[in-house]
This record gives sequence, structure tokens and C-alpha cells, in this order.
Amino acid sequence: MAARAVPEFTALRFDVTGRVATITLDRPDALNAMTVPLKRELLEVLTAVRRDATVRAVILTGAGRAFCAGQDLRERQEPGAAALETELRERYNPIVSAMRSLPQPIVGAINGAAAGAGASLALACDVRVAAEGASFSLAFGRVGLVPDSGATWLLPRLIGAARAAEMALAGTALSAEDALGAGLVSRVVPADDLLAVARQLAERIAAGSPTAVGLTKRALQRALEAGWTETLEYEADLQGVAGRTADHAEGLRAFLEKRSPDFTGE
Repeated sequence: MAARAVPEFTALRFDVTGRVATITLDRPDALNAMTVPLKRELLEVLTAVRRDATVRAVILTGAGRAFCAGQDLRERQEPGAAALETELRERYNPIVSAMRSLPQPIVGAINGAAAGAGASLALACDVRVAAEGASFSLAFGRVGLVPDSGATWLLPRLIGAARAAEMALAGTALSAEDALGAGLVSRVVPADDLLAVARQLAERIAAGSPTAVGLTKRALQRALEAGWTETLEYEADLQGVAGRTADHAEGLRAFLEKRSPDFTGE
């Protein structure tokens, strides 16, 4: 299916081809560092994706040699820059919250350095694949700040308390290979293959039932903070919802007829 027309942005690129949307942070000369316009556009595009039922999976990546270097520190020196806590509450937190609550899973295609808030964006993705040479670092300590944008919640749950503490307190970076060993990424691939691999994975996700995939994303996230009994109950609740969908009936028919299912999200 050919790419269709989408809104234009100045600090990122956005396109939708078939059932997969691709968001590319597009400030390569600044290592895709986050500015107010980029944050505004990223939240806007996430809101648009949420409303578009034809989009079933999302790829998030960066242009050039970095995924995202975090906050643009030059912008922080400009007159009238918001207080850090205000910037977090009004801009960063809504972005990572939108990513985590988005019904469509996000595949992070980590093409280079993901540092500071850029690492937080990577952590907020549902699945991460990394290019050889990519890296993850919290980097906040270099400028006397605290990890934010959800990093202190997500990182220990993704790689364990010990590794997360070393990254946060000592500033230790993870190479792509170390991230694979720690379970932070699911694959490490040659840089030239990254987007193709990410798209293949996104299309596999998009081929599933949108309802079941969205509910599965919710279940996985709920399990990060819920106990065993609560998780069992939540799974049962979601399974009841999924079991009443037309997609479930279609999946059963396709299984019995030995064909691929055609899920519609109904």
C-alpha cells in the first residue's frame, strides 16, 4: 500500500505506510536533542496516531547518527526557559505517558546514542531493536541533574536494580551488545538493516488483532507493578473482552480453515 498524506512537521518526520506509522526525530545536526518545538510536535503526532484506527504499530527512530541526545542544553540557557520541574510536568511527562498508554505498540529503532531524556524515550517504547554502535546512557549526572521522564521507574524493571543503579549513579553507559545481554533490546543488527528489521517487526505486530494487541500491551505494563493475584484477575478481565470480539471469532475460523486470519479490529 502506498504512503498516504500526513501532517507536516518541522522537527520530526512522520509517515504512514500500510498499517505502520514511522516517527523520525529530525534534528540530526543537534543529535536530535529535544527542544520545545520537537516536544510539542512529538506529543501532537502521538495524539494523532492514537486517533487513527488504521495505524496498528509505530516505529520511533532518529535521523543521522543519534537516536536522541536528550534535552537541548542550549535551549535551557535562553531567556524565559521554563523551570525544570515545569518542563517535565508540562512537556516530557505527557510525552512518555502518551507513549506508554498508546494502544498501538511502539518499536524503538535505536540508531545511535540514546542519552538523558533520549534514553527515557527509548525506555518508553514497547520493543527496542538497536543498531550496532548504538548506546544507552542516562547522562543526567554530567550536568548535575536527576534521571527523569520515567527512567527511574522503567530502567530497574527492564534491566534490574543493580545495573540501573550503576547507570544512574555512576553514569555507566550500555553498548548495544550490553543492552542485548541485559534484556533492554531484543535484537542488535547492522546499522544499514535497522529500519528494515524494525519495520518487519512492526508489520508482524500490525498483522495481529488490534484489540488483542492493545490489550496485551496493557497487560504487560500492568504486570510491571501488580502482584500475582491481581495480574491473574486482570488477565481474565482482558481475556473476556478479547473473547467477545469479531477478531477472536475470525481467528478461530482461520485456525480451523488453516489460513491466515484477517483481523479488522472489531
